[in-house]
Amino acid sequence: MQLNNDFSKRVAILPHAYQFVDSPLSGVSRMMLDRAGGEVARATSIVRYAPSSGYSSHRHDGGEEILVLEGVFSDEHGDYPAGTYIRNPPGTSHQPFSRDGCTLLVKLWQFAATDTEQLVINTRQAQWRPGLVPGLSVLPLHEHNGVSTALVRWAPNTRFNQHTHVGGEEILVLEGLFCDEHGQYPAQSWLRSPRYSYHTPFTGTEGALIYVKVGHMGAGLLGDKFIDTQHAAISLTTVVT
Repeated sequence: MQLNNDFSKRVAILPHAYQFVDSPLSGVSRMMLDRAGGEVARATSIVRYAPSSGYSSHRHDGGEEILVLEGVFSDEHGDYPAGTYIRNPPGTSHQPFSRDGCTLLVKLWQFAATDTEQLVINTRQAQWRPGLVPGLSVLPLHEHNGVSTALVRWAPNTRFNQHTHVGGEEILVLEGLFCDEHGQYPAQSWLRSPRYSYHTPFTGTEGALIYVKVGHMGAGLLGDKFIDTQHAAISLTTVVT
């Protein structure tokens, strides 16, 4: 499957456009945001676990990044309530499940080969830092070779300067209403902007909380092979026809 895998294009998916599809495991469904590959894929998804559902034990050869959005996610290593950020590096394995149901942001095959740090962060208890302008606070989650992930809280009526994302930017709006010159994005909106894109973000009277990843487009991640394979197939088709 190839879905939003052209990283030179901007993508904005608002919550009214969400369409969850069943996974191969009963009780687990997913809203695919971007994907390149089959059941093993470079993928970004919103994943829902129904109560008492889960996966069999499996290994993540390309690594797995998780942000628990609702409920409690679990595996044999522990329980992870809403607000928990998890990184399982390439080669790790687990048996995930949820007793009462949960919703997750999941990113697969988006690690560098040298990124071996395993993380579990309870963001509800972590220490936030002041942002670059008044009204912003930042909770850094992870950084490796120029790829950075953080939560950013925007107070009401906060405006940031116009800026350029050399390595691209990805945002999931967790709370409130996030805005820029291109539109308004309520909670659950997912945005991906290409390399060297720029914008001037701001919030209104609601403020916002967002998950942000920058620098990961063109960063030589493990899952780029899925993108490269698709591009090669397109090129071959063009030559043959």
